[in-house]
Amino acid sequence: MSPTVLELQNAIRTAVGRFEREVSASFTKEKLIAIANGVGYTVDEGSRPSTTTMRAGIRWETGLSESKEAASGGSFIKDELQAIADELGVQME
Repeated sequence: MSPTVLELQNAIRTAVGRFEREVSASFTKEKLIAIANGVGYTVDEGSRPSTTTMRAGIRWETGLSESKEAASGGSFIKDELQAIADELGVQME
């Protein structure tokens, strides 16, 4: 059985040193910075890029988009969360 979106989000949160949540919620800016840095898209924690910019950078860095300019900045869908989890080396049971 494939993991739910909430299970994927929590696995990603845990992989980047953040806390799990009991209810489904989009990633905060702090969590997006941690995820971006975890997949190799460097975000200076002193700066505050938009969530759209960070999501696009994460998509580009994980190969979900051919270029940073073409990457969508919208919320992640389940397949994208799975790709991000794979990039972070998250093991789902």
